[in-house]
This record gives sequence, structure tokens and C-alpha cells, in this order.
Amino acid sequence: MIMVRQPMLIESTPDILFVEDDAGDAELTLSILAERGLGERVAHVADGSEALDYIAGTRGAPAAIKLILLDLNLQKMGGLHVLRQLKSDERTKRIPVVVLTSSRMAIELVESHKLGVNSYVIKPVDADKFAEIISEIGHYWLLVNELPPQ
Repeated sequence: MIMVRQPMLIESTPDILFVEDDAGDAELTLSILAERGLGERVAHVADGSEALDYIAGTRGAPAAIKLILLDLNLQKMGGLHVLRQLKSDERTKRIPVVVLTSSRMAIELVESHKLGVNSYVIKPVDADKFAEIISEIGHYWLLVNELPPQ
């Protein structure tokens, strides 16, 4: 008998899926979002395969996710691969994806836009500037931007 593993059902899907494998960057970003009142609206995963598993675990309701913050330089499965999967899947292609990376490689910027990224943000080194940018991203994508009905 072959056992098929079903994706985990997620009862309450947060608005933001944050994909970051650097513990320091993840902790800083999550604390900034929490300070801005968005902490409970964020799910954090540490690699690309976890991100795809998480979205699959929403069982047909990936549209509940309003934003994906995606690092490109992930250990197990790179961010560009995750982006390619998301934007080629009818169920997830409309979810806004903001690449949040330290990479200044032009080829990654160009490829991200070819794949359909909604925004490409280079992480500033300055902590105050980083906090400002994270706050603005959260504010814009969750409170200002209007998504089409699903």
C-alpha cells in the first residue's frame, strides 16, 4: 500500500509569508513588523521548499496570503526557483511577491522581473533605513494596495 502524504492544513493563514534563511535578518524583520502591529499577520519559513509546502498546506486557499516577502539567497531551494513556481501556478500567480535581498546582481534583478516579481528591494545595511523600508512595505501591501477579487 502506498501512503500519500497530504500537505498540512493551516487553519488561520497569515497575510504575509516571509521566506528568509538568515536568522539575524529574519529576527530583525519580524521584530520590525511586530512593532508596526503586523507581527501576528506574518508566517516565517526558512527556505524555498518550506515556502512551497506552506502554500500547498493552505489547501486551495493560497489567495488568503496577501504578500510574500522572498529572499533570493536561500540555502535549499533558491528564491528565483520559488518565484518561478509561484508565478507559473494559476492558484498563486496573483499573490504579490516582494523580493527582499542583499543581492545587487543585475541578472537576479532582471530574472526576478521576467518571472513576474512585484517589487525588488535591496536590504539596506543601516538598521533604521531597513526598519523604515520594512514598515513601508507592510503598510503599502496590506493597507494601501487593493488586490482583485479571487
